[in-house]
Amino acid sequence: MVQFAHPASPLPDFKVHLTRPDLAAWIAGNAGVPGIITRDSGRSGPHVALLSLIHGNEIAGAIVLDRLLRAGLAPNRGKLSFAFVNLAAFDRFDPVRPTASRFLDEDLNRVWDEAILDGPRHTIELDRAREVRPFVDTVDVLLDLHSMLWPSEALILSGVPAKGRALARAIGTPSLVVADHGHVNGRRLIDYPRFADPGTPSAGCLVEAGQHWEEATVDTMLGSVSGLLRHVGIVGPDAPLPPPMRVSGTRMATVTAAVTAMTSNFAFVQTYRGGDIISRRNTLIAVDGETEIRTPHDDCLLVMPALRPSRGHTAVRLARFDEG
Repeated sequence: MVQFAHPASPLPDFKVHLTRPDLAAWIAGNAGVPGIITRDSGRSGPHVALLSLIHGNEIAGAIVLDRLLRAGLAPNRGKLSFAFVNLAAFDRFDPVRPTASRFLDEDLNRVWDEAILDGPRHTIELDRAREVRPFVDTVDVLLDLHSMLWPSEALILSGVPAKGRALARAIGTPSLVVADHGHVNGRRLIDYPRFADPGTPSAGCLVEAGQHWEEATVDTMLGSVSGLLRHVGIVGPDAPLPPPMRVSGTRMATVTAAVTAMTSNFAFVQTYRGGDIISRRNTLIAVDGETEIRTPHDDCLLVMPALRPSRGHTAVRLARFDEG
C-alpha cells in the first residue's frame, strides 16, 4: 500500500545560510524608479536588465546584484540595469520566518497580464509592477533571478518562444532549460508580451538557481549572469565576473502538463526532488483528493515539485526531454 505524506504537515525548519544584504545604497535608484540602477556606456547596444527580489524572501539574487554593483560592473556598450523589485516584501524579511515575506498582498510574478496592469485593482505588488512597467518596456534582454523553496536541480525557465529557448541555451548556466507556459493563476514577467510575443525582438529568461538561502545558489546565479553578459557582448574580458562555468551540454525539455492542486489534500506519494525522472508512463506520483496524478509519458521530468502546494497553485510541472 502506498504511503502518502500528510498534506497538512507543517513546513520544515528551513535554515538561512545567507546574510541579508544591505541595499541602502541602491534603494533610491538612478533611473527614475526606486530600486533600479542603470549604468549606460554611452555607446549603442542592447539594454540588458538583471532582476532580483521579484519575491521578497529570495535574497540570493539581491546578494548577487549588490556584489556586482559594488564591484563596479558596467557595460562597454549599451546599458546594464540592476533591479531590486519587491522592496516592500524584502523589508519584512526575517531569517527566523524566512518563508513569510515572499510577498505582502499577492505574488508579484503573477500579475504581468496587460489587462490586470491596466485594470482598476490595487495591491502593493500590483502597484509596484505598474511602477516598474515603463522601465521593463525599455529592456531588450531580461534575466530574472530566482531561487526555490524545495530541493531541486537548478534550471532556466525559457517560456515557450524560440527566442527564449535560444537565450537560455546561450546563457549555459544552469545547463537544464525548461520551456513552459507558466502558471494558471497568473503571468510571470517573462510571460509579459514584450518578451513572450514571438513577433518582438526582446527576450527574457527566469533562472531558478537552487534552494533559497544557500551559498551555492548565489554561485549559480553569478554563473548565469556571467554567461548572459558574455553572450550579449556588453562587457569586456576584465569585467568583475566569474569565468563561464564548464557544463557538459545543455539539456532542453518542454513541459507537457502543469499540475495544479485542486484541493487542500494534494499529496505526493514520496518526497520527490526537482529534476527527478520517472522512467515509466502512468506511474502514480500524487493524489489530489480522489484524483490520481500519473506520469503522461516515459522518462518524465519532474520540474520543481512543491511538496506542500496550496489549493489553486502549481504542484509540479511534468516535462519531456527534447530530441536532439
